[in-house]
Amino acid sequence: MTVSPVPVSPDPPDKSSRPGGRRGVAARPVAAPAGEGSAREGSAREGSAREGSAREGRASEGRASENGPGQVLASPLLRLPKYYTVKRQLLELIVTVAPGSPVPPERELARDYGTSRTTVRQALAELVVEGRLLRRQGKGTFVAKPKVAQALELASYTEGMRAHGLNPQTKILEIGYITADEDLAVLLGIRPGGRALRIHRLRLADGEPMSIDTSHLPARRFPGLRKQLNRHSSLYEALGSAYGVRLTEAEETIETVLADPHSADLLAVDIGMPLLLLSRHAVDVTGEPVEWAQSWYRGDRYKFVTRLRRLPDWA
Repeated sequence: MTVSPVPVSPDPPDKSSRPGGRRGVAARPVAAPAGEGSAREGSAREGSAREGSAREGRASEGRASENGPGQVLASPLLRLPKYYTVKRQLLELIVTVAPGSPVPPERELARDYGTSRTTVRQALAELVVEGRLLRRQGKGTFVAKPKVAQALELASYTEGMRAHGLNPQTKILEIGYITADEDLAVLLGIRPGGRALRIHRLRLADGEPMSIDTSHLPARRFPGLRKQLNRHSSLYEALGSAYGVRLTEAEETIETVLADPHSADLLAVDIGMPLLLLSRHAVDVTGEPVEWAQSWYRGDRYKFVTRLRRLPDWA
């Protein structure tokens, strides 16, 4: 848009300079009231600041629209850590080889990537925690298998592993009766001080440790359950076959914890490795409590999947 200049009329001549006009009368400057000049200057500065902010806002909007919605503008001063660059290079290497393939030694990687072994070690450690690599004591580092995508549903471990084409195995680490405290008694629907059956198990898939499970059940309701577990590979299968009990509903929470020395030894992972802790309170068709269980899953081998559905009457 072209803006045409507005003609400015010349100022009328001063009467005192006209021929024949009154002489000796000089125009005296009129002093502005105190603070008025400062106020005008402040208003001018505020206006300039607002205009500058508006220009910056419009420029930012333009840049945001160029980068697309939801994208964060990268700062030109942001510098990636050196190990992170090596990590991305290792990821490019991992996708080109089969699971179980060995990763070159740290010394060789440091030479190939032109960096220190300390930097390479940090990159490898993050990939191990994320489940991309698997470290075997005394053997080296290997490309890990894809994580098991376990659906969040009321099913047994055995059923879940078979659904993925894996061979489930269970080792009973400890089984016995304990005295229920107040919290456990409420969860199992028994009186405080009553007996509860505690089952501590190690879960494996194709011979690889996957999780540690601890289940508690009301002892009086399931007499002889210890013997039944010798006949059935699945706890839920034993409950259904021997007692006619079917679990129909459960409340489950998921949180992250770090592997302590005992858990790390059982799961063959490093101490401090992130684990997924699932706590489940299951009831039968009548709503009567059946099981309170906690399971510690390897964070490098598991991921959980659920399907969400929006209710039609929601706005």
